Amino acid sequence: MGIHPTAIIAPGAELGKDVDIGPYCTVGPQVRIGERTRLLAHVVIDGDTVLGADCEVYPFAAIGCHPQDKKLKAGDPSGKLRIGDHNRIREHVTIHGGTPFGGGTTTIGDHNMLLVGAHIGHDATVGNHVVFTNGAMAAGHTIIGDRAILGAMVGIHQFARVGKLAMVGAGAMVSHDAPPFAMVQGDRAKLVGVNLVGLHRNGYTPAQKALVKRVFRLLFWRAGTLHQRLEFVRNSALHRDPVCREVVDFVAASRRGVCSPRSGRQVRAETGESSGDISATA
Repeated sequence: MGIHPTAIIAPGAELGKDVDIGPYCTVGPQVRIGERTRLLAHVVIDGDTVLGADCEVYPFAAIGCHPQDKKLKAGDPSGKLRIGDHNRIREHVTIHGGTPFGGGTTTIGDHNMLLVGAHIGHDATVGNHVVFTNGAMAAGHTIIGDRAILGAMVGIHQFARVGKLAMVGAGAMVSHDAPPFAMVQGDRAKLVGVNLVGLHRNGYTPAQKALVKRVFRLLFWRAGTLHQRLEFVRNSALHRDPVCREVVDFVAASRRGVCSPRSGRQVRAETGESSGDISATA
């Protein structure tokens, strides 16, 4: 462990205890790296960037470089990038700091896996235990909730949100918000069901899984406007459960609108129930 003689560490950079900097890495003057973090080789970290403890960064990752925003001019300072602990950042991943047009900070939580070629744009917010599979990309100003999984080559549109424990199928182009616990897929991404496997793996009880399915049926596969459906659920006994409120609050707060249900499901107007099962896997 230590700093390889070919690495370039700018004056002003702060390295925590037992940091390992591999061959040909470049660390900028405003960078702070937490204890026991490893940069394997050919990693570039620049800008006002904090990288937490116990992270691993693989070759050719570029972190904290100048954001991809046409409103920025050459020489404009980059915003802040704050990355938590225990993150694995694989080869060719790019993560940009914030801009003056979006709050100024890109934030990434703890225990995330960013696989080969993933990208996180400026002013984005990523929670904890999130997986970006190979080539998955989140544009600027996006919000990715805890334990969400983005499949290979997924694209998240600017300002779109992905809720907690949502599963986004490979190749999906997500231009609207993906609700918590949802399974979405396609171009443009459609809601296809509930991420039951994800709920099971994260300790949700059978009763909670049944509740989520019921809430999804009432919100997305029921007759009437979305406002009417939201009010119906808010006025029901289901809304006393925090899991229900999490879904309802997310949908109600949407500015882009939520992913619409996949076509082909018949809705019984008198009950609002979908004729098909909405089970899905992670």
